[in-house]
Amino acid sequence: MATQTDTVTTDVSWHSGVLSGLASTTAMTALMLAMGATPVIAGAVPGLYGLAPPANPLAGIAVHLSHGAILGVGLAAIAGATGLTEPKQLVGAGVVYGVATWVVLAALLMPVWLRILGFPNAPPFPNFAPPSLLWHVTYGVVAGVSLGSVDL
Repeated sequence: MATQTDTVTTDVSWHSGVLSGLASTTAMTALMLAMGATPVIAGAVPGLYGLAPPANPLAGIAVHLSHGAILGVGLAAIAGATGLTEPKQLVGAGVVYGVATWVVLAALLMPVWLRILGFPNAPPFPNFAPPSLLWHVTYGVVAGVSLGSVDL
């Protein structure tokens, strides 16, 4: 006979990942703008897709949110595949994921991609900028918290 136990489960579906990624990128982008990184949001981020120059902050925010939503699905997939359900586990995984996205995407891939496109003022390669690490860790913390809070 099956019995029901009182357990807390976390939904780590791709839907949760999208919502978590959007929440995380919103927080990250707000922090970036507060720290004066408008040129990154308005220039480099949309420049990845030929949407800048000239500076295009709306396109930059849209691209950044899109990236964040996709990366949120990636974190949800990792959490689901590894059975991470506890809030502390999800936040820890989010921080590690944020650092990994900083290293691979922001520090290594983005400078190369922008240089290939001929983007003016492309960041140096590699671009291990400490503020960018803070932004990506912020993404990871908010992602871990919100991934554990979203219930679809």
